[in-house]
Amino acid sequence: MRHLFLNGPVQNGPFTFDTRPGKAVGIRLAAALNAILGLPSAPHLWNTVTLAGDLRHREAGGPTIPRQRFEADLIADRYPPGQFPVGGIMTDTDAEVACLALEMIENNLRAGTLTISRETVPTCRACGHMTGAGGHPCNACGSTKTQDRAGLHLVAELAQDRPVLDRSDIHARHRQQPKHLQHTAANVAERLILSRTRDHGIDLSPLGLNGLVLDPRVGIHATVLAAARRHEAATAVMTITENAANHIAAHGQHFRQHDGTRLQYALHGHLPYDHMTSLQPLHETYRAAQEIKDDFETWFLPLFSLRTKAVTGPEQLPALFKHFMRAHLAKPVALDEAAFEAVQRSVSAGDTEWITNKQALANVMAAREIALAAPVEI
Repeated sequence: MRHLFLNGPVQNGPFTFDTRPGKAVGIRLAAALNAILGLPSAPHLWNTVTLAGDLRHREAGGPTIPRQRFEADLIADRYPPGQFPVGGIMTDTDAEVACLALEMIENNLRAGTLTISRETVPTCRACGHMTGAGGHPCNACGSTKTQDRAGLHLVAELAQDRPVLDRSDIHARHRQQPKHLQHTAANVAERLILSRTRDHGIDLSPLGLNGLVLDPRVGIHATVLAAARRHEAATAVMTITENAANHIAAHGQHFRQHDGTRLQYALHGHLPYDHMTSLQPLHETYRAAQEIKDDFETWFLPLFSLRTKAVTGPEQLPALFKHFMRAHLAKPVALDEAAFEAVQRSVSAGDTEWITNKQALANVMAAREIALAAPVEI
């Protein structure tokens, strides 16, 4: 397949689909776009390499509960009963992700874009955690005593012949390119340390970096590419907010292409899920069934977030619901295949204008109904 949309890995923190659905926008958006292209269900991607995860694991009993199992149990609790994803899940420490990440690191080491060098970094005297500059208490143990410690680390050199983030890295039409993001993503040091002190992560000891793991901002990219490799996709499109992309783009500069597969970012905005009850009068006006309300919240709004890229305000919800309902009521009896193929081309090209076109959206809704009604092959 040419494209596969995958969510930017969700941090395995205090989130459930029921109570904090805003975290699920990228997952729902990727699923909607893959369905339009007729692609199989992709796995949901999870980010488990976090200091907060280390602390939760220690508080829960530490070594008595294997970390991989601990994270898997937490992820399973994020889903409502009976709604585990059809495409499965993948985390940033799965064996195939670690294998791919090490492959990419070794390739970059040979190319000279990564090096293993002796670096001096601020480190907590009490627990050995890398603290970063600033003299603040250690985030791992709370100690205020730090020291500069020298040791081997994995270091990335920013490319000099291309920007940190250029147009080809963004899945969007030319006129929709985020110029501000392209500028701010480059505001980083020219040398980035990619090895970290964590209890959990992709182990770098095969490279001689004992006790260190791969920076999770790199691991996120490896997770997306590993899922794309599993599905033999030529382009892995990561659904992600602009703020998150700004945070990880520099660390992923040398990890957006491997073995014929490249990674792009599809930027989406935030949705006002906390304000859905304000639509109750409109629900009553349109006599909207629960299925229609669910489709608006879990299918259409994520698609609209791809067009806005920023924050959708609660005051926009009534107009969006009316647009959704007008398209729903305008669904054709027979699918216009040529029009639907035009939408598929738009999705592949990163064009989002079809989302606010009533007839185009109505035709996509008709195609979706046909796909959902089709018998499942076993």
